[in-house]
Amino acid sequence: MSSIFKKVLILLVLPLFINAQSQNFTIEDVVLNSYSKLAPDNLRQLNWIDNTDLFYYYSEDQDGLVIRSATNLEESNIVKLELLNSHLSSSNFGQLKRFPSITWISRDSFRFWNGDSLFNFDVKSKVLELLNSKPNNAENLEFAGDNKTILYTIGQNLFIGYNSDEHFQITADTLDGILNGQTVHRSEFGISDGIFISPKSNFTAFYRKDESMVTNYPLVDLKSTPAVLENIRYPMAGQTSELVTLGIFNHSTKSTIWLNTSDPKDKYLTSVTWSPDEENIFVGILNRDQNHLILNKYSVETGDLVKTLFEEKHEKYVEPEHPLHLLEGSENDFIWISERDGYDHLYHYNTDGTLINQVTKGDWVITEYLGSDENNNLYFEGTKESPLERHLYKVDLDGSSLTKITNEAGTHNIKLNSDKSFALDTYSSIETPRKISLINTDGDLIVTLLESDNPYSEYNLGEMKIFSIEGDEKFELYSRIIFPPDFDESKKYPVIVYVYGGPHVQLVTNSWPGGRYHLWFQYMAQKGFIVFTLDSRGSANRGRDFEQATFRRLGTFEVEDQLTGVKYLKSLPYVDSDRIGVFGWSYGGFMTTSLMTRTNNAFKVGVGGGAVIDWKFYEVMYTERYMDTPQTNPDGYKEASLLSYVENLKGKLLLVHGTKDPVVVWQNSLKFAEMAANKNIPLDYYPYIGHPHGVGGKDAVHLYSKISNYFIENL
Repeated sequence: MSSIFKKVLILLVLPLFINAQSQNFTIEDVVLNSYSKLAPDNLRQLNWIDNTDLFYYYSEDQDGLVIRSATNLEESNIVKLELLNSHLSSSNFGQLKRFPSITWISRDSFRFWNGDSLFNFDVKSKVLELLNSKPNNAENLEFAGDNKTILYTIGQNLFIGYNSDEHFQITADTLDGILNGQTVHRSEFGISDGIFISPKSNFTAFYRKDESMVTNYPLVDLKSTPAVLENIRYPMAGQTSELVTLGIFNHSTKSTIWLNTSDPKDKYLTSVTWSPDEENIFVGILNRDQNHLILNKYSVETGDLVKTLFEEKHEKYVEPEHPLHLLEGSENDFIWISERDGYDHLYHYNTDGTLINQVTKGDWVITEYLGSDENNNLYFEGTKESPLERHLYKVDLDGSSLTKITNEAGTHNIKLNSDKSFALDTYSSIETPRKISLINTDGDLIVTLLESDNPYSEYNLGEMKIFSIEGDEKFELYSRIIFPPDFDESKKYPVIVYVYGGPHVQLVTNSWPGGRYHLWFQYMAQKGFIVFTLDSRGSANRGRDFEQATFRRLGTFEVEDQLTGVKYLKSLPYVDSDRIGVFGWSYGGFMTTSLMTRTNNAFKVGVGGGAVIDWKFYEVMYTERYMDTPQTNPDGYKEASLLSYVENLKGKLLLVHGTKDPVVVWQNSLKFAEMAANKNIPLDYYPYIGHPHGVGGKDAVHLYSKISNYFIENL
C-alpha cells in the first residue's frame, strides 16, 4: 500500500441500527420529507428574552408559546395562538393561520407581524397594541431600538416609518443601477444587509450601491410567450465593479451625510460598526485585490476620517467577515476576529487602535463569537477539540484561562442569555439526532428540554464512518464513507464521490447526517452504492494555509486531494476501481467536471449541477479573492478553465443548470456544451426552466430522480 495511506485513522462510526426495518427511502422522502417528517424533532423559536433568565419556544402540543425560567424551570406563561387570534379578531385585524415569528420587546411583551401590520402583545395584561404598518412591497426591514420605528426599502430607495401614519423617504434615487439600504458586494465579507441602526436609534447608516456602470447580464424568462428578457447587473472577474458609499441618516433632522472613504473608489466597505456613544462609526476598507484591509474610524457629524486603527495585509488575501464586538459595559474596548496568525482568533483592541493582546491562540479556529460578560469573560464556539466538532468555550480577556464548557463530542450550537449565565445548547452527533439542553456556563446540565427520537429508525441504513487520510504536505483530509445496508466485504461495489471542495464549506463533521443530501446518500447506498466524501484543501475551518493552498489555481490542489481519496478507495478490496462516479453542485459542479476531465479518466460517471466552467464568467468579489483577475493571472485562469479539457472527457457526464441562475450564470455550462458539440464529444445535458441556482418545488423530485437514475444506469 502507498505510504500516503499509512495514516488512515477511523474516528467515528455510526452503527447499524439493530432493530432496523426493511423500509427504504424514496425520492419523495429525499426531496419532500428530509426537512419535515424525516428531520429530528426540534423546539421552534427557541431563544432568550433579553436581560432576563427567561427562555421561550413554540410548543406543538399546546399550540402556543411556552415561557420558562432558567433559574427555577417554572413555566411563567403560555401564550396560545387562540388567544392572539381572539384579540386580533376583536380589533378587526383578521386571523393568524399559525403562531407568528416573534421578537421580545421587554420581559412581558413581544412584537409580531400580521400581514403588513405590526403589533405588540403584553402577556401579563393581555393587551394587543398596533405599533406600525408597512407598505406591502417593503423589503429589507430593520427595527430601531424603540421596537416600533422601522427602516425598509422599496425599489431603489430607503424609507423610515415612525408609526402607521408617518413614513418618510430617506433617499430619492431614480437612475437605474443605484440601490440604497441593500446588501452590497454580492453578500461577501459577512455582509447580509445594508441598514445599520445606531445603538440609541438616533442615526441609521446605510449602503448606497452604484452599479449603473456594471454590465447588464441577460436572464431570460422562458416560461413567457414570447420569452422575456430580465437583465441583472453581474460584474464578472476583471470587469468594472460596483461603487459603494455609506450614508448616515439623522433621525431628528431627517438629513443625510456621506462618509468620506476617499479614493480609490473601487474598493469594498466591510465590518460596519457603531461606537456606543454614536459619535463615530467604524468601517473596514478593503482594496479590490483583497490583500490590504484598513480599519477606519469616521466622524458621524462630518463624515470625515478620524483615525486609522490598524491595517492587515497578506500576500494572498485577507478576509474580514466580522464587525467589531464591543466589550460588555465598555465604551472603548472591542474584540476583533482575525486570521492574521494563520487561524481565526480573538484580539483585544481599544478604539484608539491599540492592540492590548491576542486573546486566543492555537492551531484551531473560532467559528462564532458569542459575546462577553461583566467580568470580561469572552464566550465563543470553536474547533479546539477537533475540526470535526464545535464546542462552547470561555476565556479570560487576558487569555490566561481557556475553559471548554460543553462535554459531549459532536456539534454544539449555543444561544447565551444576556448576562452569559445560562446557555441553550442544541447538540447533535453522528449518533444523536438532536438534543437540546439548558446548561449554565460552568458546564452543569440543568435540564434536557428535548431529546429527539431517531427519524430513520424504521429504515434500512448503511454504516457510516468518519476518518482521516494523510494527504500531500501532511495535511489530514477528513473523509466520510457510507456503506450499503447489506454490505458484504467479499463483493465489489461502485462508489459515488460527493464533492464540494470550495471555500467556506466543510462537509465532514461529527453532526447528525440529516437533510436532503444525506438522505440521498442513504438512498443511493440502499441502491448498492458506497458513498464517499472528502474535504480537500480550500475548504473551511482548517486554518489559512489549508484554505489558501488553492490561491490562483482553483481546481488543481482540490483535484489532487480528491484523487488521494480515490487512491484510498481503490486500496479497499470491496471497491470496484472501474466504477467510481462523482456528483456535486455549484463549486461542487466545477469540481465534478474537473474530476471528469483532469484526472486521466479516474471517474466513470459524473453529474454536475450549476457548475462554474470558466472563472472569468464568475463574479468579481469571490473570484478575484481566490484567483486575482484574468489580466493579472492569465495562466491560472487558463489552467482552471474546463473549456481547456473538454476533449479529455471519456466517461459519462450529465450537466444540469437552472436557466435563470443569477449566481453561476447559465453561460458556464452552455459554453461547455457548445465546446463538446464542436469537438464531437458526447455530453448529457438538462436545463431546468425558470429555476435559479438551485432546483426547487416539484421539479426537484425530477432532478433527484434523474441524478439517481444516471448513476444506476451508467455506473
